[in-house]
Amino acid sequence: MRAAYIRLHQLGFAHSVECYQDQQLVGGLYGIGLGRLFFGESMFHRTTDASKVAFAYLCRMMTELHCPLIDCQMENPHLLTLGCQTISRTEFQSFLNQYCEPFDAINWRELPDLLPNW
Repeated sequence: MRAAYIRLHQLGFAHSVECYQDQQLVGGLYGIGLGRLFFGESMFHRTTDASKVAFAYLCRMMTELHCPLIDCQMENPHLLTLGCQTISRTEFQSFLNQYCEPFDAINWRELPDLLPNW
């Protein structure tokens, strides 16, 4: 899995949002960006709520870029506290059909230039 994610990152598909405190990695999340959707894989924290900060940043970034969905894959109590909702398979397929188009993809490598300085 590690080699696969490294390769996906090199190809521009795998991305992470990281939180640092005193130059130490304290939390974050990673996943895959396809089209205008983000498919979350995992979150972690070494400091309380650091992964929540990363998730909040990702949500704001996706909103700024008019991206309608972050796929969290599995409903769990933690994600429900962050506002995640379960949708039907039909609705999910509709998001895939509408927003995974390569011509409308986010260029993640250009994001620092596209987003306001938060």
